[in-house]
Amino acid sequence: MIKLFNKWDVSGIKVEDPGLKDYINLRPVYVLKTGGRNANMRFWKSKYNIVERLINKLMIPGHRGKKHKLSSGHCSGKGQKVTNLVEKAFLIIEKKLNKNPVEVFVKALENAAPREEITTIEYGGARYPKAVDCSPQRRVDFTLRMMVQGAFAKTYKNKKRIEECLAEEISNAYNLDNKSNAISKKLELERQAQSSR
Repeated sequence: MIKLFNKWDVSGIKVEDPGLKDYINLRPVYVLKTGGRNANMRFWKSKYNIVERLINKLMIPGHRGKKHKLSSGHCSGKGQKVTNLVEKAFLIIEKKLNKNPVEVFVKALENAAPREEITTIEYGGARYPKAVDCSPQRRVDFTLRMMVQGAFAKTYKNKKRIEECLAEEISNAYNLDNKSNAISKKLELERQAQSSR
């Protein structure tokens, strides 16, 4: 039996959200590194293991607003370094919650995935916000990005290490706590969508 990081069994983990079932891949692999071999194939990232997608997102977390702060010199894309970091974060989660950390991470993803968002439509020269349903692929992408950016934001001007911040972010999302960046952003997005319906 293949175990993730040679520690955690993923065979018993079930994705309860029917919309995300096809987009959270838990197929066990020995090495969480596909090297972007399917980068130019549309929607192929859904076939990657979800923990590998977290690792990839940690290497390049993306911009926050129009600032390039989060994707400048801090994020060099060192794969092995980030893989070790995720393993340490999972060990912290296991110690804190006494549960399989991969299961906690999957549940946190389901909890923090937004169902609705807003888009702008132009009608007669004026722009209006309009509520739209969020596609499953985008729900997973958005949640991973918010988790990673929340963890990064907590490490700036702080003595806390990134693995502690990431473990805290995932734990808070698992417990539906508003201290989690992903949960607070989800609630904000759904609130905006509800008001512009």
